[in-house]
Amino acid sequence: MKVKLFDLEDEKDLEEEINSFLSELEGDVVDIKYQISTSVSGEEQIYCFSAMVIYY
Repeated sequence: MKVKLFDLEDEKDLEEEINSFLSELEGDVVDIKYQISTSVSGEEQIYCFSAMVIYY
């Protein structure tokens, strides 16, 4: 079993990265874990979109 981690600032970029990885994957996906975190720096809100693909 293996994992691939993704961590991007935009959900569209995350989607593209995961789809690109999956299109080239020669194994089977076991699960995909998805998470969003936010923080505030001054008046700016910062987002972090991450995912973990578990596969064989």
